[in-house]
Amino acid sequence: MSKTFLLDGRPVPFEDGQSILQAARAAGQFIPSLCWHKDFPAHGSCKLCIVKAAGRHVSACATPAREGWEVESNTPEMNNERRALLQMLFVEGNHFCPSCEKSGHCQLQALAYEYEMLTPRFRHFYPERPVDASHPDMLLDFNRCIFCELCVRASRDVDGKSVFALTGRGIAKHLTVNAESGRLADTDFAATDLAARICPVGVILPKGRGFAVPIGARPYDTGTIRDTAQED
Repeated sequence: MSKTFLLDGRPVPFEDGQSILQAARAAGQFIPSLCWHKDFPAHGSCKLCIVKAAGRHVSACATPAREGWEVESNTPEMNNERRALLQMLFVEGNHFCPSCEKSGHCQLQALAYEYEMLTPRFRHFYPERPVDASHPDMLLDFNRCIFCELCVRASRDVDGKSVFALTGRGIAKHLTVNAESGRLADTDFAATDLAARICPVGVILPKGRGFAVPIGARPYDTGTIRDTAQED
């Protein structure tokens, strides 16, 4: 028999070993995240799944659900913290949504709308990161990387290629590819790899079909990320 905890006053069933986030998503309740993926162990890097459980702020993706817990997620306090985290992500990279192929299908953009992020709040860093168009099928725009490591984990654990890695610290932290030249074309990366389609933002993009789905008809143009997550 499953156990339950309360999420914003509503009972959520869970099985032993499930995290708060896993149980909530399974029950159709939305807790945001950018670095979590159902096929990988919890990563806990984006912190957007922050909730208050048993009086403490914890990452819902990495915290096991417990019987009888009262968990707060969709509250002004938690949403203000998420808004601040989103503001940090936007100023740490160069995110020009109107000209981005991923606009309308970008989880970072969709969460900014969801949590009404109207101002940058922090000073923009404008780091110098290149665009790599060397690969025949895929484009890498390092400017948009949010360091979720989904491509790193997918390439290593599923594709078996270890094409991507993160290097550096602080503002110097950046995504890199496993080639002496630093060029994606000099790796065994393929458009059919899971890593090629797992990016939640606009870093890894296919060539030759730009804006195939027109703006206005994309998933987050017609529905919120909260609605979309509940449909998955």
